[in-house]
Amino acid sequence: MSPSETEQPSGAGSPAEPAPGALPAVAPQLRALRRQASLTLEAAARAAGLSPAHLSRLETGQRQPSLPMLLTLARVYGTTVAELLGETVVGRDAIIRAADMEPTAAGGWTYWQAGAQGRGMQALRVHVPYGSQGDVVRVHPGEEWLHVLRGRLRLRLGDSTHRLAAGDSAHFDSLTPHRIAAEDHDGVDLLFVHTLLQSPTAALCLGPIPGDAS
Repeated sequence: MSPSETEQPSGAGSPAEPAPGALPAVAPQLRALRRQASLTLEAAARAAGLSPAHLSRLETGQRQPSLPMLLTLARVYGTTVAELLGETVVGRDAIIRAADMEPTAAGGWTYWQAGAQGRGMQALRVHVPYGSQGDVVRVHPGEEWLHVLRGRLRLRLGDSTHRLAAGDSAHFDSLTPHRIAAEDHDGVDLLFVHTLLQSPTAALCLGPIPGDAS
């Protein structure tokens, strides 16, 4: 991924100030899981398409990650968004009840875990808000499937742009550069399933698409 935010140098020795509305559980988990994966800050940032400075700010709570960024970091660390957020895994029951799906906000997105933990796929129910998603373009091993529940979705796959309405679905190879955005001002709701594949070449296929704009 390649966030569009321009990095600003931080003052040496200045204390980290958490951003308003930051998720307190994310920062320590991001650092712990990176170290657990035996990745340096530079290596993890490169694999996720971030600058080391930006990843450092996420790990110190100075920046709040968006859901797409959490998904990318989860893939890099071989884990799930739930673990990145410090959520407790209570088991691997086959049935997930609606009452047990607690909403989690991340960078303006809202998601609900719709699948069991510790599986080869991660299923989410997601609300994508209207507006810029930071020009995030994703490229990674695996597959993705999404189904629009409400609203209209713009899906960029490679050089093609598709508009999906409620009831439409998409299933694609995640090595195809892709980006999603809500077309309606009240956002779009969708079901989203992706594989949690790890690959030693992941760092080679993650990153921005030069000159990409839509």
